[in-house]
Amino acid sequence: MTKEELWEAVLAQIQFNISPANFATWFKNTGIISKKDGVAWVSVPNAFSREWLENKYNKYILKILRSFDEEIKEVKYTVERTGLKISPKETVISLPETNQLEFQEFKVDKETNLNLRYTFGNFIVGSFNELPHAAATAVAKEPGLVYNPLFIYGGVGLGKTHLLQAIGNEISKNFSHKKVKYMPAEKFTSEVVAAIRGHTIENLKAKYRLLDILVIDDIQFLAGKEKTQEEFFHTFNALYEKNKQIILSSDRPPKAIPALEERLRSRFEGGMIADIGLPDFETRMAILKTKTQERKIDFSEEVLSYIASSIQKNIREMEGALNRLVAYQRLNNQPPDLEITKTLLKKLILSPSKVTSPKKIIQTVASFYDLKEKELLAACRKKEIIKPRQVAIYLLREELKCSYPFIGRKIGGRDHTTIIHGFNKIQKEIASNENLKEEIDLLRQRIYGF
Repeated sequence: MTKEELWEAVLAQIQFNISPANFATWFKNTGIISKKDGVAWVSVPNAFSREWLENKYNKYILKILRSFDEEIKEVKYTVERTGLKISPKETVISLPETNQLEFQEFKVDKETNLNLRYTFGNFIVGSFNELPHAAATAVAKEPGLVYNPLFIYGGVGLGKTHLLQAIGNEISKNFSHKKVKYMPAEKFTSEVVAAIRGHTIENLKAKYRLLDILVIDDIQFLAGKEKTQEEFFHTFNALYEKNKQIILSSDRPPKAIPALEERLRSRFEGGMIADIGLPDFETRMAILKTKTQERKIDFSEEVLSYIASSIQKNIREMEGALNRLVAYQRLNNQPPDLEITKTLLKKLILSPSKVTSPKKIIQTVASFYDLKEKELLAACRKKEIIKPRQVAIYLLREELKCSYPFIGRKIGGRDHTTIIHGFNKIQKEIASNENLKEEIDLLRQRIYGF
């Protein structure tokens, strides 16, 4: 396997496991430039990409590389152009063999950061996403005049990024004079950090205040980042006062984002909030058929039905499964039958979806509420820690049926009567508190990787 093929295989696996926004932000224009003495050198386009990959994705990248080449012991990053062919308006990275799939996530307009393949035309509407779709189309027709800000939230892989970018693409098409910018929240944070380091914060402010449409994906990543929140707050106000459209997405509603300043939470709740639910079987089938038509591939009804029945809670996972079948067909010049499909998707579909552990639940709850594990388990009576701790107790009891004494040992060595009280409190509150119920559902999605 050449170094180019090796990196393409790594990208294929990464693309399947992270959001399109993060994939396009951090892995565009990357590649392996050398592989020597157990070290794989990966080129990146700028210093911030290097820092982000080193801090956030290094272990994951190394694990995938080692699964293909056990001689690789370390990954290092360097800022260098890779020599990829780049057209003026878009960047496309193709797999090395001519008939394989293109990384369509990389077809990005450099001016707007929008992926041109995300449109309303190829967005499948069902009962689970009717409201956000209706709000999105209304905003695209009259940007800045209705539903400002528009806040769309929902679980991983349900189409939030598609919908956000479809709005941006529609506005760019119909209002060519308007300046549109799409930005993952993590990228916005890195720009704020760069501006602070380079003493160019005023230039950053000026750049964003010239926009007509600002689209921020995964806004929950601003939680806990005080300086970034401050800059975003001022940018939000400057645009809002001029009737400029602001569009946001998150994996949870504003009230459930921890460590978010109240003034920002208030701004987010001042417009339209719409949630994307889980697609039903008919909608999942419609999505799969649309995707096969886009790729000019024909699979049998039973193969599509198998995918739609087996992957119920993540559209991105369905598309990933479809990509595997497309790759098989193009390599073998024949479509996979049901038995081959089951074999190809065995790891994806047959891995138990409802397998977790006390450690995973505690880690997930701590991360969700922007806490450290030791804070969650420590003897602390602060309100902002008591509630997450009780939620962890509730999930340990509900999901794993752990005994109260066992939960007590896992939650910092607490007495079982304290554990019973915590469980009962959350169980009772869920019945009347819709926000808490929603938080618990979101946590379950994260725990089981829905």
